[in-house]
Amino acid sequence: MPLPLRSTCLSGACLCLCLLTNSVGFSADDQPLLKTTHVYKTVGDVQVQADVYRPEGAEARPVVVWVHGGALIVGSRSQVPKQILELCTRERFVFVSLDYRLAPEVKLPEIAADVQDAFRWLHAQGPKLFQADTRRIVVTGGSAGGFLTMLSGAIVTPKPTALVAYWGYGDIDGEWTRSKSTHHGAPVPRFEALAAVGKKVLTNTDDPAEGKARGGYYRHLRQTGGWSLGVTGIDAEKEPGKLDRFCPVKQITRDYPPTLMIHGTKDTDVPYFCSTDMARELTKHGVKHELLTLEGAEHGLRDGDPQKVAAANSRALEFIREQLTAK
Repeated sequence: MPLPLRSTCLSGACLCLCLLTNSVGFSADDQPLLKTTHVYKTVGDVQVQADVYRPEGAEARPVVVWVHGGALIVGSRSQVPKQILELCTRERFVFVSLDYRLAPEVKLPEIAADVQDAFRWLHAQGPKLFQADTRRIVVTGGSAGGFLTMLSGAIVTPKPTALVAYWGYGDIDGEWTRSKSTHHGAPVPRFEALAAVGKKVLTNTDDPAEGKARGGYYRHLRQTGGWSLGVTGIDAEKEPGKLDRFCPVKQITRDYPPTLMIHGTKDTDVPYFCSTDMARELTKHGVKHELLTLEGAEHGLRDGDPQKVAAANSRALEFIREQLTAK
């Protein structure tokens, strides 16, 4: 069974922050990618950064962009999925891992703006800074990163070549985002949850203690039905339609990028129907897509059949390679 690169355990509940890995390995001839860190945006005194892993040489290379998960509240660009980094090493792709400002100190409109600005920076600076061929970009991410991956297909210009979303969601105003959850561990008191946030704007939670505390805030929001409001600042019930522009499932057109999704049917954090809803809309608009369903798998494909999990992960890697090498 693939193991998580990193996860944060929260009093018996596990908030998966990154992709389950299915190592594809290196060959003896594979040269490690060179890592550099760049500031792609500054807001006041907050610098928002991206890590870039690139092959040596001056040849322009296709790009894989990774957007980390963590409910929009926790997570970091340092949470790099091993299997995708190995794919980029083997195929000599440029790999870019993004930070973005985290909720609740900023809300979804600002987070979406960070994603847009990251791609503006990538297109403007990538070719000369790290030999990025920005005509060929696959965006990928897990959970909230899967949501932002699919959102990029609607808000980023020019559109990415393709998208790969691991257990993501295409809406952030559905009933599931406002319902009280019984799947997020022991109750977290309001005072404890609020004490973990609000002090300063963060772009990552590399400090494990900080990540754990903010994970408690997330659990509190899910337990009380306040997650959507907490991360968006918009009450979808009182202002219907106001979140539509941030819901990929409501923004699909026929020129939406080809998309591959992976999701478990027993996911109690992000319901499986979030991916089937996306698949239905993609079909309606004639967009090429694949939905890889893992029967009985929880969030992050936990409890899924190991062979089927490995096959799904392998297919996702092959999809990325196909999209970036097609003539």
